[in-house]
Amino acid sequence: MEFFRNTNIDFLGKKWYFLTFSLIFSVAGVLSMAFWHGIPLGVDFRGGTLVYVKYAHTPDVAAIHAELDRAGLKNPRVQAYDQVHNSNEVLISLDIQETSEQALDKGKIQIIQALESNATPGKQDLNNSSSLNIQNYLLEKDPLHLGADAGPRYTAIAQAIVDYRDKTKGGVLGSLGELKSAADPAVVASLQDSYFVSDFGIRNVEIVGPQVGEQLRGQAIRATLYSLAGMLIYLALRFEWIYGVAAVLTVFHDTLITVGAFSLLRWEISLTVIAAILTLIGYSNNDTIVVFDRIRENIKLLRRDKLADIVNKSINQTLSRTILTAGLTFLTVLALFLFGGEVLRGFSLALVIGILIGTYSSIAIAAPILVAYQEWRAGRGKPPIAMPVRSGSNPVPKEKVKV
Repeated sequence: MEFFRNTNIDFLGKKWYFLTFSLIFSVAGVLSMAFWHGIPLGVDFRGGTLVYVKYAHTPDVAAIHAELDRAGLKNPRVQAYDQVHNSNEVLISLDIQETSEQALDKGKIQIIQALESNATPGKQDLNNSSSLNIQNYLLEKDPLHLGADAGPRYTAIAQAIVDYRDKTKGGVLGSLGELKSAADPAVVASLQDSYFVSDFGIRNVEIVGPQVGEQLRGQAIRATLYSLAGMLIYLALRFEWIYGVAAVLTVFHDTLITVGAFSLLRWEISLTVIAAILTLIGYSNNDTIVVFDRIRENIKLLRRDKLADIVNKSINQTLSRTILTAGLTFLTVLALFLFGGEVLRGFSLALVIGILIGTYSSIAIAAPILVAYQEWRAGRGKPPIAMPVRSGSNPVPKEKVKV
């Protein structure tokens, strides 16, 4: 299947337009990272507490942020979560500098206390109480007068209350009266004496210490550099070193624009985003190798043509394959971005941006670098570097390849 047949687009003739486009987005990203927004590292890399909060109503992000500010919490980040499914959830992250587990857990407690603006003095919040807390209270009050058999019975009752709250009511009770279908009326009446119901519940908590975050940050940087180095070595051995350099510069261009886009949009870079960037390095490299391989084949067939003409012809010949592959992949990651939920939103956004830029750069960046280097060598009176042919084929003398 082909979208395009016998195209003859002068891609190299438009290289200055491509260069201007790349410079605009690259410089904007660098300025954002250096002076405007910085690199927005997620909790995986900076360390801190990440709290997923479920509300009984549509949350007001501005009001939540104001409550956290009034509580004295520094640099809280509040983000509406899973808006596609109207789950009434927000994601709250808090920077933590301490290293002890007690100090890190304190961030979660501070967030809960800050959000409980309507707390009833002297009472506990049932929406944020554990089954052990409820069990201990029932054992102390013994509303069913169970005596010696109280332990196992109240353990089961406390777990049933928590399961009803979390599984049936989605983590948030609207009132204590809702428990009448899950517990004995005497138990519910006893709970009303010492518990109140807030309008939110903590769904999940993730805690990463700053030392762990620093280690993860270093590992992410090394993984990216190792992948670039491996790609350079592979292409240098398979083709010529200049083709490896061109591919690495192209992938660096793609990575810079992707990370710059995250900085401009103020989207946090997490471990899943790093995984997406590493995926894009391989994806963009694969597209570039396809073009380079076609150039190698055409050098054997078009011995008297200029390298620029050979490169243009090779890009046009692989254009249909590039559009088909990139288009199908793009539609897949676009669906993931739109419908995959908040957890995968950063990962899918990196793939959406990266596939567009990676496909563009394989055509508009890698090939022009190759031709520009050959023209530079010719201007200095040096022979051009031609791609090696496969074993078993007739070698092409380098002087036959014009620049």
